Parts: sequence; structure tokens; C-alpha cells
Amino acid sequence: MLTPEEWVRQHAVQWLLQEKKYPISHLNVEKSLKVNGLNKRYDALVFKPDGSIFLLVECKAPEVKITQEVFDQIARYNLTLDAEYLMVTNGLNHYFCQMDVQNQRYQFLADLPTQNQRL
Repeated sequence: MLTPEEWVRQHAVQWLLQEKKYPISHLNVEKSLKVNGLNKRYDALVFKPDGSIFLLVECKAPEVKITQEVFDQIARYNLTLDAEYLMVTNGLNHYFCQMDVQNQRYQFLADLPTQNQRL
């Protein structure tokens, strides 16, 4: 069903494929994961060629404000997934972060690297 969040997810996926040129074979959408023993679902992942996770994407409906709570959610998911980059979007506002694992925080970025920049 095309809910507002699904609309955002589909547009985010197309942006990753068309603008960032990430290969479709490296993309995974809406899969389950366990976080602190609870079943959760991530919106999208982009894998590196070696199979490690390059990017974790969290999508919200356009009317949902991107708050600290949303970043806490994606950070909890990332404790399990260990992505190098995070993206949070509601279709209107987009935030990109690079993980600083050593200091257990993330650094905000203006944009994500393209496929050629990430190799």
C-alpha cells in the first residue's frame, strides 16, 4: 500500500539509484532485524562490494518531524547493523551522517558520497 512513508521510501531508493549511482544489487529494502531482542524493520540498506553495510536509511512520512528520537531510533538499529553512513528523511528534510565508531557518535554531512566516491 502506498502510505506516505512508503512514498518517501520509494523516492529515497530512486534517489540512491539515480543520483548517487549505487548499484541496485547493493540495495536491500524493508527487512527485519533484532534490536535488544525486539523485532524491528529497517527501511533500506546499501551494501559495500565486500558485503559490509555502507548506508542505513530511515524514512518517515512527510508530516513526521525529524527529531532526536528519530536519530535515536536509527542509532539503535545501527548498533546491530554497523553501517558507515546514516540517512534520515521525511521526503522534505534529509539528514546524512558518517559514523564515528571510536567516539560512539555521528558527524553530520551536507551529502552522501556517490558510488564512485565511496569505492
